[in-house]
Amino acid sequence: MRRSGDFQPDPAGELDAELPGSISTMVPWSPRGTDPVRIRQVALAAREIEPVVADLCAVLGIEVAYRDPGVEVFGLENAVMPVGDAFLEVVSPIRADTTAGRFLELRGGDAGYMLIVQSEDLDADRRRVAEAGARVVWEIAFPDIATIHLHPRDVGGAILSLDVARPPESWRWAGPEWPAHVRTDVTSGIRGVELRSADPAALARRWSQVLGQPARPARAGTWEIALVGGGLRFAAARDGREEGLVGFDVIAVDRARILDAARSRGLEATEDEVRVGGVRIRLC
Repeated sequence: MRRSGDFQPDPAGELDAELPGSISTMVPWSPRGTDPVRIRQVALAAREIEPVVADLCAVLGIEVAYRDPGVEVFGLENAVMPVGDAFLEVVSPIRADTTAGRFLELRGGDAGYMLIVQSEDLDADRRRVAEAGARVVWEIAFPDIATIHLHPRDVGGAILSLDVARPPESWRWAGPEWPAHVRTDVTSGIRGVELRSADPAALARRWSQVLGQPARPARAGTWEIALVGGGLRFAAARDGREEGLVGFDVIAVDRARILDAARSRGLEATEDEVRVGGVRIRLC
């Protein structure tokens, strides 16, 4: 979510009408795409923020870098945590009639909410988005960052934001002190994101149009879009609750610590995956 004074609320609830539903091994970025694109931030929506933040921090070995008091004007609270130089965010409504609150009701609980990808040329992104017939519902530009949010009805799967940061390693949305909060002894980055849909091929093609990166079929009926350092995986939804942004992949530096922490907190865990905040976290 955007920071104080930046984000305009959605009182009509139009943006969340169709958020749901419309990674085989991630592959390196393909030069057949347009500009390099990478996953920079994944946002989860939670009914209660603190239990989800506590679980994420304990399991992934990360810590909160920023809580933005400005989002209170929109009926939200948040927390942003670096995972290497990418970020996890948790947002939670603190009053009735918010977009995130309606989304949680629609999904029936905590779930993946938004994906922010970082590109190098927002003007080119705008042209491509317009050609694809996707609407920009909100935008802002600062000297160090610029962003456009796309209408979820026009993209499918999740709220998608395209952002350009200057310099590229900076990240305004995580607050001014985020580098001091980076911990990489347990996890060191976000490698991929999984989206599910009743028609994963169609969803992958749509995201390919919007991102300007090629989609290709992968194993077991899934589709992939390769991005810098990882990518997006599109799979078939098992039911209505399994649609949308259902998981993300992390680079696991200490898998044993991750699994021990998850099990000690009573969370679902296998040797390759843990479940926190309504999403599956895959260990790479």
